[in-house]
Amino acid sequence: MSKRVFLIVLDSFGIGAEPDAAAFGDEGTNTLAACAASGKLDVPNMARLGLFNIDGVACGVPAVSPAGCYARLQEASNGKDTTIGHWEIAGLESPRPLPTYPDGFPAEVIREFEQKTGRKVLCNKPYSGTQVIRDYGEEHLRTGALIVYTSADSVFQVAAHEDVVPVEELYRYCEMARAMLQGVHSVGRVIARPFTGTCAEDFQRTPRRHDYSLTPPAPTMLECIGAAGLDVIGVGKIYDIFAGQGVAEAIRTADNADGMRVTDQLAARDFSGLAFVNLVDFDMVYGHRRNAAGYALALTEFDRWLGTFMPKLGAEDLLLITADHGCDPSYTKTTDHTREYVPLLAWGKALRAGVNLGTHRSFACVARTVCDYLGADGRDLAGHSLLEEMKAPEEKQIR
Repeated sequence: MSKRVFLIVLDSFGIGAEPDAAAFGDEGTNTLAACAASGKLDVPNMARLGLFNIDGVACGVPAVSPAGCYARLQEASNGKDTTIGHWEIAGLESPRPLPTYPDGFPAEVIREFEQKTGRKVLCNKPYSGTQVIRDYGEEHLRTGALIVYTSADSVFQVAAHEDVVPVEELYRYCEMARAMLQGVHSVGRVIARPFTGTCAEDFQRTPRRHDYSLTPPAPTMLECIGAAGLDVIGVGKIYDIFAGQGVAEAIRTADNADGMRVTDQLAARDFSGLAFVNLVDFDMVYGHRRNAAGYALALTEFDRWLGTFMPKLGAEDLLLITADHGCDPSYTKTTDHTREYVPLLAWGKALRAGVNLGTHRSFACVARTVCDYLGADGRDLAGHSLLEEMKAPEEKQIR
């Protein structure tokens, strides 16, 4: 079987505030520590790979003889959102932040959106996604007006009841917004947020969310891997985050469990290249809702699955586990993402065990390492490869 990389992003799994966290309003945040403090965290497989041996991690029990290579990664981009974090993982740093709207979108933006859709707009404020449908959902049912809201991230979110605005129509409205929001208003993502229910007491968001991301401004590792004639498979919202650029096969998922099921299926497939997996529940279901116990239990569930997944990998498979930002579930100042270091855990039968790779500035070292391992040309990407430090001595000699 040819070389394969399984790159799994635990969406929002930060491991401690970065040096510039105060500039983002996130001083002292630590997603991992919050989960550990909940008393619900049980992750022996990630611990065995070296999670609690990583620089700066002060919770948990370090492994005496870690089975993996491990590192702490600091974000080089000016942001803390999903889009910028994933772009950096894929080798593209973003020195300028994407636009955010703490006071809502300008009147001219809302006016143009109303003209294009033929519907009025409600809300137009930063809001919790679950609370906004409670507060505005009944008015939406009466009037048919669209609920538009944002957050501390660079997002333009549109919520609509599936009986009032059919999902395909909501998607079309979001495509209109994506085409409209360019230039100075180039938000990272336009997000369709369908919901159901009869009143504020029972409104529920459905799994048919859809993200429309800004197109990356330069090629990423996905194009580099594709140019080498290899497969690029995006699982979860990877296709959306990269606006489809460089993703040869997209597999959408409903939740973490579905994402893990799909990843198991890919392990049984004969492909060559990259399976890029996003597990979104950590962020969407637990981090933003500030549910530390739920977050810890979700990590525990992932870790149990990990223990069954690793034995399925072949001699030339590489497993990488990382994150795109933090979302500290114990940080009540906001309900937004937090500016944190992220972990990198690497494991494969061709890698050394117990290698502390230290702290590296830029998530982009993931992209360079993946390209290096697969033999793709990633020289134009940001970051640097960690592969030489990871490889077993005999692999170094072969190379």
